[in-house]
This record gives sequence, structure tokens and C-alpha cells, in this order.
Amino acid sequence: MTEKELIQELIRLAFAEDIGDGDHTTLCTIPESEEGASKLLIKEEGVLAGVEIAIEVFHTFDPALKVEVFLHDGRKVKPGDIALIVSGKVRSILQTERLVLNIMQRMSGIATITNAYMRLLEGTSAKVLDTRKTTPGMRLLEKQAVKIGGGENHRIGLFDMILLKDNHIDFAGGIENAIRGAQHYLKENNKKLKIEIEVRSMTELEEALRIGGVDRIMLDNFTPEQTLEAVKRVKAWDKGLELESSGGITIDTIRAYAETGVDYISVGALTHSVKSLDMSLKAI
Repeated sequence: MTEKELIQELIRLAFAEDIGDGDHTTLCTIPESEEGASKLLIKEEGVLAGVEIAIEVFHTFDPALKVEVFLHDGRKVKPGDIALIVSGKVRSILQTERLVLNIMQRMSGIATITNAYMRLLEGTSAKVLDTRKTTPGMRLLEKQAVKIGGGENHRIGLFDMILLKDNHIDFAGGIENAIRGAQHYLKENNKKLKIEIEVRSMTELEEALRIGGVDRIMLDNFTPEQTLEAVKRVKAWDKGLELESSGGITIDTIRAYAETGVDYISVGALTHSVKSLDMSLKAI
């Protein structure tokens, strides 16, 4: 499925989950012909995300709904700002309200925390990456939000990169077996995917460098001091080899890792424990 088709399927499933056999509260209180409008009101400072998806939600449910956008994705917002106004059948507005808010609040929370991490990297060459620690079904939207916040996407899923992590290495019987297996697989299946390998110590780093054949090395749970040593070792060996720091890196420690010279820093907290941005859809 394409990205657009996956998002459409998410919207369809979300409506099925929420509405079921009918929004009986709305159906018993609002006449079918009633027209009206609601404004999306921002109630907390942050970075806005999900506007384009909100439009998709409104128009998927009722193509006749009109959406006037005042603030676009990526805009810094504050309490009292109005992001958009939706107008049309009141029944349609009420039945789309919660899905729009759930998506926009979640995406805006992710964009906001990503932007906070990115600001801490200013003056360094490091970029912040998301991970696969996402909400099932929401991954594409959450990864879009990371990009809106100024971060970069790691792999989208298991299909667009080979990432040899600790369990793969251990089950394969070691780093060399894992790398050789990946290289053989790509050749046999005529696939062109980047190979990244996770290392847990300087010994494993040295082994990965000796074997070669990878595009990026992930330094798992290295301290900033160990990371600096690893950066020096790798750059002396192969300046084109990418380095990524990973494992328990927080907003308090990310600057120390960035200053070591690593290319990427992956942060699971961008998506797995984010706080949604407060906003509401209010009748005008």
C-alpha cells in the first residue's frame, strides 16, 4: 500500500472504531440539515502539526465540509491562536471532531518535543532521528510530525533498511555472520538497502570496522566519553561511515552526544512517551 492509502485506511478504521453503528447523541439532538462552524483553538504553546491530515479527515467523512486554514504545519503556536475553521453540516463537524483532535494533538506534541531536541543540537552537525517505537497504526503520522518538528526519520519499517541489532547478531552467531548474511541476502534478492549494525562495546566496534560492508554503525548505550573515542576511531578508519548514538538519550544529555561529532542521535521518546498538545474544536 502507498503512504496515502495507509493513511486513508487509518482514517477509515478510526471512524469505524469511534462511530460504530451511529453517533446517537448527535443524531438525536442535531437536525440533519443544520449548518454551522467550529474553530480549532490552540490552548498550549508548541509547534502545530496535523493540519493537512485534519483536512483529509474532514473531507473523507463529508466532502462538502469547508476548511479555512489560518496556521499551517510547522508553525509555532500559542494559547488563543485559531488554526482553522471548519464549516458545513453540524452533524459532520461533531462526528469528525474527536478524530481530528486526537490526530492533531498527538502530532503537535511530537513536533513540539522534536523541535525542543533540535534546538539543543544547534551549532553541531548531528541530526535527531525517530525510531520504530510508535503507536500501532499511527506510525506514518507520527513520523510526519517528527519531520514537521525539524527531525529526520530513521527507517519507516522493517522493509526500507537492514538494521542488525543485538538480537539479530546474537541469533546469527556474531557480528561477522550477521554482516555477511545481510550482504548475501541483498545480492541474492537484488535489493539495494543500506546496512546498519548496532555495536555494544569498543571491541564490537573494532570488529565491525574490520569486517566492513556497512553504511552506518549504531553506538548502543555508549557514554558521551566512549562516543567521542568511537568517533575518533571511526573517522580515522573511514570518514564516510555514518555514526549513530542510541540508547536512553534524553533532552538533558543529547547536547553532550551531539558535541562528540556523531552524525545522528536516535530518540525513542519523540514518539513513545510524548505529551499531546492541548487544543479544542469549539462551536462558533
